[in-house]
Amino acid sequence: MGNQASYVLAADFGAGSGRVVRGALDGRRLTLQEVHRFANEPVQLGDELCWDFLRLFHELKQGIQKGVEGTSSPVQSIAVDTWGVDYALVDGAGRLRRNPRHYRDARHAKFMNHVLAVVSERELYSMSGVLPQQINTLFQLFGHLQESAAEADEDTRLLFMPDLFHYYLSGEQACEYTIASTSGLLHAGESRWNEPLISRLGLPASLFPRLVQPGTVLGTLTGDLMNEFRTGPMQVVCTGSHDTASALAAIPAFESDFAFISCGTWSLMGVERELPVLSDLSRELGFTNEGTVSGSVRTLKNRSGLWLLQECRRQWQRENRWYSHEELIQCASTVRSHQSLLLPGDDDFISPGDMPERIRRHCLNTGQKAPETVGAIVRCILESLALEFRQTLDELEQITGTRPPVIHMVGGGVHNRMLCQFTANAAGVPVIAGPVEASSAGNCLLQYAAHGEAGSLSDVRDIAAASFDTETYMPQDSECWEEAYGRYRQLPR
Repeated sequence: MGNQASYVLAADFGAGSGRVVRGALDGRRLTLQEVHRFANEPVQLGDELCWDFLRLFHELKQGIQKGVEGTSSPVQSIAVDTWGVDYALVDGAGRLRRNPRHYRDARHAKFMNHVLAVVSERELYSMSGVLPQQINTLFQLFGHLQESAAEADEDTRLLFMPDLFHYYLSGEQACEYTIASTSGLLHAGESRWNEPLISRLGLPASLFPRLVQPGTVLGTLTGDLMNEFRTGPMQVVCTGSHDTASALAAIPAFESDFAFISCGTWSLMGVERELPVLSDLSRELGFTNEGTVSGSVRTLKNRSGLWLLQECRRQWQRENRWYSHEELIQCASTVRSHQSLLLPGDDDFISPGDMPERIRRHCLNTGQKAPETVGAIVRCILESLALEFRQTLDELEQITGTRPPVIHMVGGGVHNRMLCQFTANAAGVPVIAGPVEASSAGNCLLQYAAHGEAGSLSDVRDIAAASFDTETYMPQDSECWEEAYGRYRQLPR
């Protein structure tokens, strides 16, 4: 290729916003340019909470149009990654049956109980490796067909959110492995539909299309879209269609036994393994098993992220107190350590609202001093998050028998240097932070692997390491953090 960059587009849909990024690979260095960003807001329609797929597909097309403009060579391909579990049904004529439902739709809990009357939580976990939660595709689909059985005729197919975008881009129907692995509908740790479970729950086997691996080229843009964008035959590629799978592909790791934290509004923390962990202890501690782009398994747990800090900042803004993230960290740095601790995942903090007041009340109710100043509240949040990560590291050691010697942190949380340092202090292991834009980077690099311009997963990670800056945080103040961890573990749950 010489010095001529090679271009791809990555569409990264989160549960609150989305964006299209243009990646350019020049030799062994990847650069990213955001070309389009947009909101992703669910719509309450009667008693249904839905995703506005038509609006999202329009935004995707806007991103593609912007992405193909002004490049020195054609864009080779596009791939979409999204959040997990949600899906839609497409009929035999290729029409969307209805807008996809949101995983927070209130009815899912009722149908979870119906399924658990047929298959126990323990059996479901051992069959699928996925922690039973009301958001799971399995429970959503069961309820959907209880209410609307006629929508599942023999020509109808189920497509997860990224598969749905890929279908309307290329005309090809398939479910990519990493996104399907979030559903509870596969055999644990395998790229196979769990036909015994599907049959036992009375779900039509005809709903489930072929499964494909990350790196599969589905086809090219349809003729209509090529005409619309005035572009040549851009390929449509499956990468890690689950955003976490793409993010982990871009971790610049040279060791294999690391723990990862994908940290944003919420955090996912876990390890990569060859086989799923299916023990009663793993299930009781809340770990789930999902697919990686290399065909192995990520055993992980959903943990709190920067939600508490974001909600506090919104409340202070409502009170006409405006703080930058840097100012909040500066305020926290002047406060004495470990004065008050909280449980970040407590029910007190789930919904939006006056978070500073809830934090003060939570600390008082747990027999501690209430943090009154902005700095004290911020420090309470960040120290508590770090201690929650430490607890998760301990739990990973319990269920796997091995303690990871290093943590790789990616995502927006990397910007918070105080959280990164506190995590190293609490966990007692180094934290390597970066890249921030891991999902988009992994999405792009996996496309290049599909084109033969990058090799195996280790090669993809080598390119990520050469392309993005990271920072290593070494543990400090171990004695006082051990004392704080003891207090944290004594908080009433």
